[in-house]
Amino acid sequence: MPNWYLGAGCIAQTVWNSLHGFELTRNIEDYDLAYFDSTDLSEETEEGTIQKAQSALGYLGVTIDVKNEARGHLWCKNHFGNAIRPYLSIEDAIASWPTTATSIGVRYENGNLLVYAPFGLDDLFSMIVRRNRRQAEYFLTDEYDQKSREVYNQKAQKWVKAWPKLVVVPWE
Repeated sequence: MPNWYLGAGCIAQTVWNSLHGFELTRNIEDYDLAYFDSTDLSEETEEGTIQKAQSALGYLGVTIDVKNEARGHLWCKNHFGNAIRPYLSIEDAIASWPTTATSIGVRYENGNLLVYAPFGLDDLFSMIVRRNRRQAEYFLTDEYDQKSREVYNQKAQKWVKAWPKLVVVPWE
């Protein structure tokens, strides 16, 4: 996949599991593979990439969620009924993810682990769940902001049950 990262919840949740003394894979529902290919925004190409990733990684026995973030604005329109502005790169997409702690991507490149964390790692390692205020820069309607608030609150409630040491900063 071009311009890819393993990211979001599976990275944060692995860290939270470690900090809680839990098995590292506990409560991780899926593993997000995000990539960016603006040369082809078709669902068919994305589906083909999903099939390839699942075929290559199926032996792991986990759910792999593959998304072409170049299609993010189309996905949001279909999923939430509201559009967002198109992402300019995979890093631009990661910077829009719902919380500062989960706005993170990692990949193995040229023998090194590459980490992209636009808000740093302090919230992640301090187990702070904080709204990503930058996400609002992507909204094209106020209605999407309300849906984003609902998603944030639902995720925060679910996460605190799984990782009770998390500190949730209320939506402001």
